[in-house]
Amino acid sequence: MQCAFIGAGAVVEHYLDTLDSTSLELTAVCDHDSARARHLAEVTDTTAYTDVESLLAAESAPLIVNLTSHQAHASITRQCLNANRHVFTEKPLALDADTAAALVDLAKQRGVGLDCAPVNHHGRAQRHVESLLSDDQLNPIRVVYAHAHVGRVTEWHDDPGSFLAVGPLYDGAVYPLTLLTAWFGPIESVRVADTVDIYPSHAESAPERPAHIEATLTLAAGPVIRLTASFYTPHRSREFNSLELHGDGGSVYLSDSGALTATPQSVSVGGHGRSYVASPPVTSSQNHSHIAGPARFAQAIKHGNRPVTGGQRGAHIVRVCNAIEYAAANDVSVSLSVPETRLTDSEHDHIRSSRTLQQDTYRPHTGSKPAKLTPQRHHSHRLPSVGFGCSRYRDGNYINRIDSIATALDAGYRLFDMAELYGNEHRIGSLLETPGTPSREQLVLMSKVWNTNHAHIAEACEGTLSELGIDTLDSYLLHWPDAWEYQGPISKLATLPPEQQEQITFPTDASGDRAHADVSIKSAWQRLEKVCSRGLTRTIGICNVSAAQLQEILDIASIPPAIVQIESHPYRPQAELINKCHDHGIRVIAHSPLSAPGLLAEPVLETIGDAHDVSPAAIAISYHVDRGVIPIPASTTPEHITANLAAANVQLTDEDRNMLQTLADTEFER
Repeated sequence: MQCAFIGAGAVVEHYLDTLDSTSLELTAVCDHDSARARHLAEVTDTTAYTDVESLLAAESAPLIVNLTSHQAHASITRQCLNANRHVFTEKPLALDADTAAALVDLAKQRGVGLDCAPVNHHGRAQRHVESLLSDDQLNPIRVVYAHAHVGRVTEWHDDPGSFLAVGPLYDGAVYPLTLLTAWFGPIESVRVADTVDIYPSHAESAPERPAHIEATLTLAAGPVIRLTASFYTPHRSREFNSLELHGDGGSVYLSDSGALTATPQSVSVGGHGRSYVASPPVTSSQNHSHIAGPARFAQAIKHGNRPVTGGQRGAHIVRVCNAIEYAAANDVSVSLSVPETRLTDSEHDHIRSSRTLQQDTYRPHTGSKPAKLTPQRHHSHRLPSVGFGCSRYRDGNYINRIDSIATALDAGYRLFDMAELYGNEHRIGSLLETPGTPSREQLVLMSKVWNTNHAHIAEACEGTLSELGIDTLDSYLLHWPDAWEYQGPISKLATLPPEQQEQITFPTDASGDRAHADVSIKSAWQRLEKVCSRGLTRTIGICNVSAAQLQEILDIASIPPAIVQIESHPYRPQAELINKCHDHGIRVIAHSPLSAPGLLAEPVLETIGDAHDVSPAAIAISYHVDRGVIPIPASTTPEHITANLAAANVQLTDEDRNMLQTLADTEFER
């Protein structure tokens, strides 16, 4: 779609940054400063104008992007709407509520679209927070701390006049307020507000409106917001543009509510009673840019929509800012009159997608409460890109993993690989019952039947479900193809002395050799199918299997495997088996992705890691994600837990892949 930019100030550089990657075609630019207009036209190979009327008369571009100064937004937007152009305007939409509401009404009357920055609610980190809010881990949210420390604009902006004229509410507070209203709906009231008219005495000019504002607001959905907006507090202070949301189940911290790019440290989560841990966004979406707002707006228009929801939200934010100023000036609370907001189809789609895990994910069964999950007889299975291994065995010792599993929940892991051999399912079950745990529908819970229970699979599965406190597993797998002598039910293994654990799980005969049982892999699989048919697990699978053994199962299965779990890493790619699985629609999970001796010291991993500014471990994990394999690393270190999950975002190149292939070792043995 053709578009024209009105305004050639500093912000235009942000909109030009990735313009070529969109479907927008810039045909004209306009600025009252003829030198700026000519320069921008030369850079963009477009036509320059110095007045809006001339541009609208000469150009047919249906979309206008309004990048003028704060005070000019409303009048320029009105002029363009009256010319029957769709308008995307920088924030704020206007400086008073009545004018903003009139612009929305004008767009409706003219049958054109109206959208307004900021578009931060579409950012990767912001959508990740929204997904965390949707899975009930932290809910209900009751208190929000919002900071908008724009800083001393006279010190960091070449032309601060427009900022000084409007104050920190209309330039800075719009970011957290836009985000919060996108998540929770409209703001219902300003409970209390106060202003402080302070600014450095050495500054050559000062704000025309109060430089520091504090207010307490109530969202119609319930949460209370404590908002601070300031031109006095430096923008490099500890709290710049942050949001911190506190709920009954824990807290989530977003370091920059306005940022359109995300890092692994952008979001942190602290589950109930736990310290914050980084929760990296792991999504298929890329970082956003300023031009993404107009580009998305243009796509909606192209599909026949005339969206005004962004304009309505912008008008509501202006009303909130007006109300804060009025409450502070008159020492009163203010109840807000909230205009009705109707979402466009595309925004409905965005909200629906945001309510599921923000990954290339397994789509959970949904229901009114965490009831039995529907058994899945078809073998397709959607999974998060990285899972978390819950084995207690580490460096030759058994350890308590519950703290690290809780950390993984907070970091954003949603797939957990368990087993009755690990002996800690009762402890995981207790963790799942505590506040600060995502709803059952948001978790992918897998467990494995141990070798001694191949003739007693139903009993073992029922024991696992009882210890976890759930009705249905997402997948139940044979831990190994081999069957050993039955030793009775395995329950709360971790509570027993290590010697007794070994006796129960690794039985021997009179001669000291492994005590095998006469249970074929075929009969074990048929018992597994019966467990699935009873609804005790949605899908079934097998671990540590060869291609021949897998084919043996495929030949007789009435319910085919959904998952095959194997040891895999650059030393042991297992490409043939993985390809066979993928050919049959079977998802592959890689256990022990980091523990192969010497792997993390490989110069190849270090070289590739340096190129991507990540660790060798991150490359070892991204190696699997790149192949469509789900790694399940385990760690007890919070920093490593977070980094392992963030590794899913690493995009390997062909050169990287070729280097990793050189590590394959056909003779690798542990």
